[in-house]
Amino acid sequence: MNRDALKTLFYPFVTEAVPLPAAGERVLFLGAEGGNVLPDGFEGEITSVQPFRPLFRGLREGALPDAEGADYDFALVLCGKHRGENEDRVAEALERVRAGGIVVIAGGKEDGIQPLRNTLLKLGLQIDYTPKYHGVAIWFARPQDAGAAIKALKKSTVLVDGRFEAAPGVFSHDRVDAGSELLAGRLPSDFDGNAADFGAGWGYLSVMLAESSPRVNRIDLYEADHRALEFARRNLARNCPGLDARFHWHDLGGEPVKDKYDLVVMNPPFHEAQAADPEIGKAMIRGAASALKNGGRLLLVANRGLPYEPVLAEGFREHGETCRNARYKVLWARK
Repeated sequence: MNRDALKTLFYPFVTEAVPLPAAGERVLFLGAEGGNVLPDGFEGEITSVQPFRPLFRGLREGALPDAEGADYDFALVLCGKHRGENEDRVAEALERVRAGGIVVIAGGKEDGIQPLRNTLLKLGLQIDYTPKYHGVAIWFARPQDAGAAIKALKKSTVLVDGRFEAAPGVFSHDRVDAGSELLAGRLPSDFDGNAADFGAGWGYLSVMLAESSPRVNRIDLYEADHRALEFARRNLARNCPGLDARFHWHDLGGEPVKDKYDLVVMNPPFHEAQAADPEIGKAMIRGAASALKNGGRLLLVANRGLPYEPVLAEGFREHGETCRNARYKVLWARK
């Protein structure tokens, strides 16, 4: 997924521009991905943190979805595509590393590593950096007083429509996604069975289904992003306090769904990196077909150009289109 950036991250240790963590020293790895080969002499104990389930599953035993603990000797930060998320990770590194501990950050040019470097310089952090493997590595010692930098970098929770919480780095963190909104207007008003929300994000469609069909028995939310799932938990408690809901941190593309449902709703992601990838949605449609009872229904919204109809035909007895606009289409299928 991010092999060049991983090599860039460990390059300062290879050249000994940064001292190698010794045995007994603790290393926090934020945004961790598998596949890195540690430099010779790197003996520190790594605590890997990765909230995205497909990447988490590739890490060694003992990895965490959220960071824990304090007074680490080192922090490693692997940047992603979202500027707010990158800055938040650096703020977390500063919070959890001891004064004088080393923070090492890396990312490719497409990850916004250059703007991040400029931000750190403006905050007065005494950084070193080097380009390598089509990316940039940045490192610095955590200052004694990092409070101002943490405050500047840390991202606040956003309140969407006055009723939903989200944060930078989570999909559609500052607004209701237009595709989800289109689907929400076509949800049933008389549903009384068990439903699943595949790729639930911060819980918008589940709240809309519960409000549209007050007699719904239970909604299970499946989401790969642990941060989004925690916001979904809060949003359902806030908006639907009496709803029977279960929350699954789940890789729908790689982990089977064990329960059976009368209804599945979803707005599947259709981008990997910067390119459209319909295979993500196709895998989720196949998962929905397996998770639905005979006679169960699938309702989904998709970019109108994505070719989901053939896979619906493969897995369902009947299917069709409910509506479309300039950007999206709402599709249905029955098992």
